[in-house]
Amino acid sequence: VARRAHLPEVRVKPLDALRAHDPRLVAVGASAGAVEALLELLPELPATLPAPVLVVVHVPRDRKSALPALFAARCGVRVAEAEDKIEADAGTVYFAPAGYHLLVERDGRLALSSDELVNLSRPSIDVLFESAAFAFGPRALGIVLSGANADGAHGLALIRQRGGLAWVQDPGTAQVSYMPDAAIAAASPDAVLAPSAMARVLADWGAAA
Repeated sequence: VARRAHLPEVRVKPLDALRAHDPRLVAVGASAGAVEALLELLPELPATLPAPVLVVVHVPRDRKSALPALFAARCGVRVAEAEDKIEADAGTVYFAPAGYHLLVERDGRLALSSDELVNLSRPSIDVLFESAAFAFGPRALGIVLSGANADGAHGLALIRQRGGLAWVQDPGTAQVSYMPDAAIAAASPDAVLAPSAMARVLADWGAAA
């Protein structure tokens, strides 16, 4: 509890929306500036979070991602690299492996794909978000963080169209604002927040679960 004392207060509305939708999946996408944003968000999540968190970050495709190990040492939730056909557990953060698209199926299992690049990327945020929208509809939460291209904007709009929740990092807090700006323009998100404020809302939701 003391670790969260520094987090800024946020409006009640995003927490009320979480409670109303009760998401079964949190899908997060980021690119340039991802580590800084995720360091504000992921370490504050409680192990009682009632949904898995799937994270796509644009990383080089020719070498293993260092992100799972980096965040496993800093998070109270379990952190792992996503594997094909495993069931995603609540209270666990799964990072897309380098060189593979990450998708979620209707039964909650993860899927990896080496299909062609989307938005010049593999993994692609849009691929994850689109699968989340079709698999979970109103019980999906999509989050777009800092980045230098528009990947994720279309997928976040689809999550909203299918009744899910959409959050975007406040561009003023992003190391690179292009991705949040594109997502805001495309998706008219439910909330625009600093990652630390997102963490507070998710932590409060998880604490009450």
